[in-house]
Amino acid sequence: MEVCRLEREISQAVIRRMPRYYRYLGELIDAGAERISSNDLSSRMNVTASQIRQDLNNFGGFGQQGYGYNVKYLYEEIGKILGLNEKHHMIIVGAGNLGQALANYVEFEKFGFAIIGLFDVEPDLKGHSVRGIRVYMMDELEAFIKAHSVDIAALTIPKSRADMIANRLVELGITAIWNFANVDLELADKEVVVENVHLSDSLMQLSYNIKKQVT
Repeated sequence: MEVCRLEREISQAVIRRMPRYYRYLGELIDAGAERISSNDLSSRMNVTASQIRQDLNNFGGFGQQGYGYNVKYLYEEIGKILGLNEKHHMIIVGAGNLGQALANYVEFEKFGFAIIGLFDVEPDLKGHSVRGIRVYMMDELEAFIKAHSVDIAALTIPKSRADMIANRLVELGITAIWNFANVDLELADKEVVVENVHLSDSLMQLSYNIKKQVT
């Protein structure tokens, strides 16, 4: 119970940095590194060594004074913190270009995310498959979720339909939504975990930084 209380107090800023640590540590493992100091990790990630130590201390620290961090051990522990030691079944609602691009991204499986079905309203897509993952019609959604363990639903649909579809998914027992619909969802169940991905926001930030660089 104490662990759950602690995790709720950890800021989202810290949580957002954890996947970056995981990615950089994976690259260090591939390069054959066995240990690394917070200073060396700082220079790679453009995060201060003090910030790295503070972030990791939220979860127990993992380092040894005078030694630094064991790369493989820290990588595995951060993977556990992020839940990557578990298998997550995911469906994609919206089998258009973005939905199919997500289905084609094989890296998800390395992190334990298995896409087990795509759903759409376009009759011409029925029975098609993307990288071996079948496309179903929306009227098959309820039966599919009842027959399979589904943890996450990715929404790659027009924003005009996002709230309706998201609430339908929640009613069917989905507890986590990865939302690409470019709208902040209004869900009846506030306990559902939602991660919003606003691609246009990211592009506008890039535009701003380009403008700032040339002025």
